[in-house]
Amino acid sequence: MNDDKPEPLVRAVEATLFAAEEPMSVDALASHLGDEEKAAIRAALQQLAAHYQDRGIHLVERSKRWHFQTAADLAHLLRREREQVRRLSRAATEVLAIIAYHEPVSRAEIESIRGVQTAKGTLDVLMEAGWVRAAGRREVPGRPVIYATTPEFLEHFGLQTRRDLPGLDELRAAGLLDPVDDAYNLLTGLDDTDAPAADDTPIEQAD
Repeated sequence: MNDDKPEPLVRAVEATLFAAEEPMSVDALASHLGDEEKAAIRAALQQLAAHYQDRGIHLVERSKRWHFQTAADLAHLLRREREQVRRLSRAATEVLAIIAYHEPVSRAEIESIRGVQTAKGTLDVLMEAGWVRAAGRREVPGRPVIYATTPEFLEHFGLQTRRDLPGLDELRAAGLLDPVDDAYNLLTGLDDTDAPAADDTPIEQAD
C-alpha cells in the first residue's frame, strides 16, 4: 500500500474497521461499503495487514472477522494498574478445554469426559466471560443444550481458528495423556497435583 496515496477502497476499509465496535467479516465489510466485490475487500485487507505489521497496532483476522489490536509487544503500555486478572478454577478450565476440543458438546458429554459432575455455575462463568455460547440443542431425547466456543475465545488465546489448538502429536510429545490436562497446564501453568475444584463431584457408577 502506498503511504502517500492509498487506494480509495483501502482507505474506506481502514476507516470502517477503525470505527467499528465489533470485528467485521468480509461479507459485512462488502455490504457496508455498498456491495463491493468481496475479492477487492480481501485484497484491501491484505494490503492493510501488511501496512500495519510493523506498527503499534496490527490488523488481524480471528474466526474470519477482522479488527485492529495493539501490537503484542506493546500491550503492557495500555494495562491499567487497577486491572485484575481473573483466574479460572481448575474445573472451569477443564470444561473450557473439553468444549474447545470436542465442540459442540452437551453438559452430560462434558461430565462423561471429566468423570465428575459439573456445576451449572462453571458453565455460567465461561459464558459470562464470553468464551462459551449455547450452540443449539442435540437432536436426541431430552434435546440437551450443546455448547461451543466463541470468536472471543479465539481472540483471547491468540488463535485464528480451533485448528491452532495443540494437536495429538504435540500432546504426546509433551507426555500428556489427553488434551484436557494439556490445555489446563498451558492456560494456568499449574501441576497435576493441585487439588480438584470444589464443584467436582464424582459421577456414581451404576452397579
